[in-house]
Amino acid sequence: MRNVLYIYCISVLGFMSYMHQEKPLKQSIIDGAEIYQDFCLQCHLDNGKGVANVFPPLAQSDYLANNLEESIRAVKHSLRGPIVVNGISYDGIMTKQGLDDEEVADVMNYILNSWGNQYKQQITEAQVSEIEKK
Repeated sequence: MRNVLYIYCISVLGFMSYMHQEKPLKQSIIDGAEIYQDFCLQCHLDNGKGVANVFPPLAQSDYLANNLEESIRAVKHSLRGPIVVNGISYDGIMTKQGLDDEEVADVMNYILNSWGNQYKQQITEAQVSEIEKK
């Protein structure tokens, strides 16, 4: 009886571990594209180029490459104040979009792998959950 209980517990733990695995990067990017269409497109446009001097570009953005944690924080919590993207200053407000950690990870994976951006690693839900509001 003890062995049966032991095997049962191991099975439950294995199943729970399987259920909480990160989705493959390819699926995250696909899901992120849909989220981008719903939440980001209005300001950053379908080509990721934004609007000059108003909404910063995400396409080939040096800010994304050099400030990954701040970029995740902006999507998760909001962004207010000056930033410099590709040599141009922006001083606006990006409001909180109300995305959960998985959605933030997905949209970041989409952005980081679109419009000439190439990011070899995957942003994970766990990584996003560690980002605190400043």
